[in-house]
Amino acid sequence: MSVWIAIGVTAVGCYLAKLLGLSVPAGVLERPVAKRLAALVPVALLAALTAQQTFADEVRLVLDARAAGVAAAAVALLLRAPFLAVVAAAVLVTAGVRALA
Repeated sequence: MSVWIAIGVTAVGCYLAKLLGLSVPAGVLERPVAKRLAALVPVALLAALTAQQTFADEVRLVLDARAAGVAAAAVALLLRAPFLAVVAAAVLVTAGVRALA
């Protein structure tokens, strides 16, 4: 029964968050600060998620093949490689490090 309560609370919370977003006046959304935040927040969240999934194992810091893959992707980004090349570099380096280990 408690699972259904959690599902219900989550559904209501999501609905209220959506409603709050729709009720923001258009003038607020047109401000340069709001536009900049709207562009940067998803990038920051994705970067935080990537870092957490790459370097954390429960409560410990982990440096393994995933870290090498992220480093390879960072180098590819610095070299201004296309997105698919960045992903391919990360995958290939991660697989190579795992194969050698």
